[in-house]
Amino acid sequence: MSSWDPKLYLQHQDHRTRPSVELLGRVCLEAPSRIYDLGCGPGNSTRILRQRWPDAHITGIDSDDKMLREAKSSDVNADWRCVDVDAWAPDNPADLIFSNATLHWLGNHKRLFLKLMSYVRPAGVLAVQMPRNFTSPSHTIIQQVVETGPWADVLRDVRDFNPVARPEDYYEFLSHHTAMLDIWETEYVHVLKGENPVYGWISGTALTPYLSRLEGKDQQTFIEQCKDKLSNAYCKRPDGTTLFPFRRLFIVATVKE
Repeated sequence: MSSWDPKLYLQHQDHRTRPSVELLGRVCLEAPSRIYDLGCGPGNSTRILRQRWPDAHITGIDSDDKMLREAKSSDVNADWRCVDVDAWAPDNPADLIFSNATLHWLGNHKRLFLKLMSYVRPAGVLAVQMPRNFTSPSHTIIQQVVETGPWADVLRDVRDFNPVARPEDYYEFLSHHTAMLDIWETEYVHVLKGENPVYGWISGTALTPYLSRLEGKDQQTFIEQCKDKLSNAYCKRPDGTTLFPFRRLFIVATVKE
């Protein structure tokens, strides 16, 4: 993963934190003692975990130094560790592994999810939220710009353009290992303000690894093409707002006892 900008990411903090609140609302654990927040970023999701369980031992895991520095500078009481999530293993079995908008950056989800389930105690929970809007213009436009520019060979292998499977696929490989499995999707309609706000949104997330591979004129041209296409796909309304539909997949898996 490329280096992230926590300030840019947190420009839409309310929108980005809301799914983690709704995911947490479906976690039926009374008093988990050991919680891991995978892909904790600047600590906004870790904060809601701490607010619900003030006595739990919470560890925030992220692979980005800048994000973790932001998390450490907050008032959230947690241990913070800089670790590649795909290579991570807990020191002790977890009562809850919580991951908000992180696992879509990783591949081979059947292997990954079953591995994470193995780190959870019996009757513990794996709770995951991932974007599933990769066929929407916000992401297909990135693919178009990648494939039609002089940078195609440099950018084509950055990541899978559609990394999250169907809800029923997750049911198939998780249901045999769970006592309870809750899967649902929500499409938010974010009301954004400002000039080309959808570009502003994805420049702090989906575009980050692409921009990190470009520099100078190529990077600027890439940005301009993305901005132009996004402003046409997501038009500003007469009241000055821009609507940004965004689909997300939620999974709460309770491990068999």
